[in-house]
Amino acid sequence: MIHKLRLNKEPFDSIKSGMKTIEMRLYDEKRQMIRVGDKIEFALRDDETQTILCAVKELTTYKNFEELYLNNDKVALGYKPNEVASSDDMNQFYSIQEQKQYGVVAIKVQLI
Repeated sequence: MIHKLRLNKEPFDSIKSGMKTIEMRLYDEKRQMIRVGDKIEFALRDDETQTILCAVKELTTYKNFEELYLNNDKVALGYKPNEVASSDDMNQFYSIQEQKQYGVVAIKVQLI
């Protein structure tokens, strides 16, 4: 199965370069459909004609983004080595209430 997700420019470019290998999302109904072995087509939010195809290698669920950040390498999450990684960066997209309701997922991907 191929899932379609949109990304802003920075995470899109980071996955495209092979640096970012973990996509973080709310584990809502849409993301609960993703399985290891599936493919994800990431589209650039500002120009959806630009896409990247990745294979899903691993799915790990967490209670919230704070827990996810504590258990994953910041470079794999899309941060540069000299940047500070903070779960607050994801809290602007998904509320604490949504995280309590659904949990979150780290989707390990590999470029195809």
